[in-house]
Amino acid sequence: MLIGRAPDIPSSEITPERLYLGRREFIAAAGLAAASLAAPAAARALVSAAGRRSAADDKLTPYEDVTTYNNYYEFGTGKDEPARNARGFQPRPWTVEVAGEVARPARYDLDDLLRHVTVQERVYRLRCVEAWSMVIPWMGFPVRELIDRVQPTSQARFVEFTTLYAPERMPGERSSVLPWPYVEGLRMDEARHPLTLLVTGLYGRALPNQNGAPLRLVVPWKYGFKGIKAIVRIRFVRTQPQNTWAIAAPDEYGFYANVNPEVDHPRWSQARERRIGEFLRRPTLPFNGYGDQVAQLYAGMDLRRNF
Repeated sequence: MLIGRAPDIPSSEITPERLYLGRREFIAAAGLAAASLAAPAAARALVSAAGRRSAADDKLTPYEDVTTYNNYYEFGTGKDEPARNARGFQPRPWTVEVAGEVARPARYDLDDLLRHVTVQERVYRLRCVEAWSMVIPWMGFPVRELIDRVQPTSQARFVEFTTLYAPERMPGERSSVLPWPYVEGLRMDEARHPLTLLVTGLYGRALPNQNGAPLRLVVPWKYGFKGIKAIVRIRFVRTQPQNTWAIAAPDEYGFYANVNPEVDHPRWSQARERRIGEFLRRPTLPFNGYGDQVAQLYAGMDLRRNF
């Protein structure tokens, strides 16, 4: 697997390997004093560049929190259920079908695909509609690399992603809480944006089952429900996909899911957020703090209606 970075990704967005070591392993290797001094400084420098927020404001969310507080309805609706219910899930072997308006449709073995893409390491914030957030070092490859590989036709205007449907392996899919399988979508320009990743790991480790193993989407300027997990199909289509939450609760969840602190969810305010592991709330930033990089995608759109 090739570890590298695209030319337009600043070196400060690439997370050093030492930050990925688990807390106990890091302390054992470097000593308590060195860990307490070096790790916070490195983390602040990384998230400052990646999130376009002041270095003093952000720190990495602990691995233990990232992997035990999850939204993943295929494994349960409680935040602690996915970590328990996904333990026996086997994410290999894994294939991903690429279909629709493309010149080169294919069914890829995921491990074979990873040999032909540039895996990058980036620190992004994850913001959820329930007004909580995390700062996570993700490992993945830009969606646009896959797009360039399969060569969409001029008719392809959207990209549709579909999760594995396997109720015998994913107990949450036996419930009627959502229409299964889970489906999400992006406009083509959103999918091609350099911030948009197909993720295979976090904190330098293989992606845990409860976080969407073996392949999930991360679009850092959108709410977390756009981060579809356990992807088995990527389809290039002419019309806007019917994403699952917009079908299940159209008054609460739209297609775009752009973080907009001025538009409240019907059941709670989006103006402030609580970082997991912190007590106090902080103001929510438009586009989750990535506005200087993505706002131009929505020039002229009414972001209150297109939520």
